[in-house]
Amino acid sequence: MGDLSGACWRTSSRSGQTGNCVEVADNLPGVVAVRDSKERSGLVLSFASAAWRAFVGHPPTR
Repeated sequence: MGDLSGACWRTSSRSGQTGNCVEVADNLPGVVAVRDSKERSGLVLSFASAAWRAFVGHPPTR
């Protein structure tokens, strides 16, 4: 993954009030970064922007 110093992290709207949150930085060129809000210095997953849009654009399956 590249430089994350310019990442603007936001908490997922699906996280609710439980504290089990996912944070997303979607302001980086060509990539979306995802991390656990309880482990901010931990691992970061990165996805190509197009792959992220495809993932969030589909409703969950049951």
